[in-house]
Amino acid sequence: MQPNSPIKIFSGTGSRYLSEKIAASYGIELGKSSVLRFSDGEIQPCYEETVRGDFVFIIQSTFAPAENLLELLMMIDAASRASAYKIVAVIPYFGFARQDRKDRPRVSIAAKLMSNLLAAAGVSRIITMDLHADQIQGFFDIPVDHLYASTVFIDYIRSLNLENLVIASPDTGGSKRANSYSKYLDSPMVICHKTRRGPNMVGEMTIIGDVTDKHVILVDDMIDTGGTIATAANLIMENGARSVRCMATHALLTGPAYERLEQSALVEVVVTDSIPLRKPSPKIHVISISDLFADVIKKVYNNQSISTTYLF
Repeated sequence: MQPNSPIKIFSGTGSRYLSEKIAASYGIELGKSSVLRFSDGEIQPCYEETVRGDFVFIIQSTFAPAENLLELLMMIDAASRASAYKIVAVIPYFGFARQDRKDRPRVSIAAKLMSNLLAAAGVSRIITMDLHADQIQGFFDIPVDHLYASTVFIDYIRSLNLENLVIASPDTGGSKRANSYSKYLDSPMVICHKTRRGPNMVGEMTIIGDVTDKHVILVDDMIDTGGTIATAANLIMENGARSVRCMATHALLTGPAYERLEQSALVEVVVTDSIPLRKPSPKIHVISISDLFADVIKKVYNNQSISTTYLF
């Protein structure tokens, strides 16, 4: 049933480049908002139009700096205090998702803390994509629509027309994701097993499976420093593959990531625009998720099922 409340889409500062494309794909103008910045660095988001009784969607990925998360929380709070009917946080990249458990003593489970903060701010629903850990959905007591970049990646993979295609996971943690691609494309799967010497530091890596004379596609949820992907790609080529590519949803690309990817055996790296690139690269190809998110926003607004929107 079509709600009586009008829809409005707003953007945080960090994701405005994507929000403008989503609003254009939806067919409406992006809502007017601003951020007042005090001389000490304090911020104050403000809506420049009424949201009373409106169905409000706020788009903001929570990549670094943490100010992006804080701005999102304050925009949710402002909309709630301005009597918005519903407030949906559209978070294409959900930051802090790697901290989903206590993997050593005396550390925070930051992903759970983020869910508590969003709920306390007054959000009604979350729409996000390719969480680093699926169980994070259970941290929320509100609906979470978890989308998958496979919806846009699959068409691109098919357009390559690669024979002897093999899907690979750069680590054992991503084997479930790789298995889904493998089943959908009816292609074999291999796994790169790695050990770590510390955060963002790859130790040893071995390949489980055959890549000889194959076109290999590595699939992952994110690329941070690029160490794992570059090491896996080089190892795959050393084991006799014909080519190796990477499909990764979130392009964090911090530290030496650009150099590692450009110097690696990768033919290309395909990412989404959930996070803006710091700079272009001849190896990096960006596929927009704006149409996908616009379609999901429309279905959520109209109380329609979104299960047919994504592949797996």
